[in-house]
Amino acid sequence: MPKLIRLYIQSIAIGFALSAVFLAMMLWQDVANLRHLIFGSDMGWLAAIMVIVFNGIVFSGAQFSIVIMGMAEKDEGPKGGRRVRVTDELAPVPQEATVKRGLMIRRRR
Repeated sequence: MPKLIRLYIQSIAIGFALSAVFLAMMLWQDVANLRHLIFGSDMGWLAAIMVIVFNGIVFSGAQFSIVIMGMAEKDEGPKGGRRVRVTDELAPVPQEATVKRGLMIRRRR
């Protein structure tokens, strides 16, 4: 199995495990009276599964993106370029202004 696929499956497993722990913590803390809603209904198991699945998708994506971004090469500073100072190349351009019918028109020399 390719390493990237294995990494993705591991991220999915970690994400869904975190989702289950997250639901357990929400039930333990009784956030928004969720414990009463899940345990008090005959379809509460469906709500618990939906919370685990939807949060698992989000947590898996976040886990995978963190791991992928952590694999990036470290920058060692600027590479290439001319390293020319901006003030050396820019010079003021003289302009003259004339007024015609109340409008100011700029002309370049």
